[in-house]
Amino acid sequence: MSILIKYTKQAIILLIFIVITGCGIYKKVDAKKVPPNVNDRAQKNIQEGRSFKLFDSDKPKGGGDFQFASSNELWKASLDVIDFMPLSSVNYSGGIIITDWYSTDQSSNESVKISIRFLTNEIRSDSLDIKVFNKKCVDSLLNCKISEQDSLVQELKKEILKKATMYKEQIQSDKKKRNKSRLYSQ
Repeated sequence: MSILIKYTKQAIILLIFIVITGCGIYKKVDAKKVPPNVNDRAQKNIQEGRSFKLFDSDKPKGGGDFQFASSNELWKASLDVIDFMPLSSVNYSGGIIITDWYSTDQSSNESVKISIRFLTNEIRSDSLDIKVFNKKCVDSLLNCKISEQDSLVQELKKEILKKATMYKEQIQSDKKKRNKSRLYSQ
C-alpha cells in the first residue's frame, strides 16, 4: 500500500510539472540576453515593466501622486474657464471635454460649441487641443452654417494655462506648508 501511495505522489508531481511546463510558464531564455548580475536583471525587468516594488524608498512618505480629475490642474482650470457653458461630454480618462451649443440669449441665431482635448498633463501651450465651433442659423435651426472660430482658441488656451499655473503654485505652497508643519511637530 505504501508503494502505491509513493508512486501515486510521484505521478501527481510529474503530471503537475508537465502541465506547468506545457502552459508556457517556463520559457527558454538565451543566456546572452540575460545579464549575469542580479541588480542588472532587476533593472532590466523594471524597465520592461515586468516587476513591482512593495516599498519604494525613492518616493517621499505621505500622499501619493494620483491621476484623478481633482489633482490635474489643467483639467480643473479648463472646467473653471468654461463653467458657464452646458457640458455635452466629459471624459477624464479619454482626456476630452465637449460643451453643448451655447448662446447668450434664446432669440440669438448664433451659438458656440467648444471641444478641449488634453494631449498631456503638463502645463504647456501644446498640451491642449482646443476647437471652437460657431453656428449661425438663418431663419430656423434647420438652415445653419457651422464654422471653426480660431480667434477664441488663443484666449481660451491662455486663460486655462494661467489658471492651471495658479492651481499648481497653490498646491506646491500647500505641500511646503504641510512639510514644514510635519518638521516642527516632530
